[in-house]
Amino acid sequence: MKETKNLTLCFLIDGDNICLAMKKRGFGANRWNGVGGKVGDKVNGETVEEGLLREVKEEIGVDLKEYDKVGEITFVFIDNPDTELLVHTFVSHQWDGEPTESEEMKPQWFKIDEIPYDDMWSDDRCWLPTVLEGKKIKARFKFDENEEPLENEILEILEF
Repeated sequence: MKETKNLTLCFLIDGDNICLAMKKRGFGANRWNGVGGKVGDKVNGETVEEGLLREVKEEIGVDLKEYDKVGEITFVFIDNPDTELLVHTFVSHQWDGEPTESEEMKPQWFKIDEIPYDDMWSDDRCWLPTVLEGKKIKARFKFDENEEPLENEILEILEF
């Protein structure tokens, strides 16, 4: 039986700008991405939304005022087939505070039409443009041992 780990991912959007953050250490280091991370385990009972708010605050120092769930993306890695990562993906247009660097992430604003896809996870160019058009998705990616996609499925949905 596969273990599913819940994670969060959030993109701050301000007009035609998007805040991405350079991951400084750990899984995904040296790649631009949204901000987020692990949802607390079942013992402490953290919800996906609580995990989202905590991770965004820890990683870039902002408090989300509103957020919309735009995706559920499952990732499977060929070298760890017994674990799936289920990434609950959000966008936010309202928050308190300025994104600031932490030990883990260095945020930077980009024009949406200048997103540095070559320095991100390779799957991002497959689904992020759809989300930035205001659509919602469910997707599944399987990665090889070099973290390149082997298989993918992306479905547009109406609601979560």
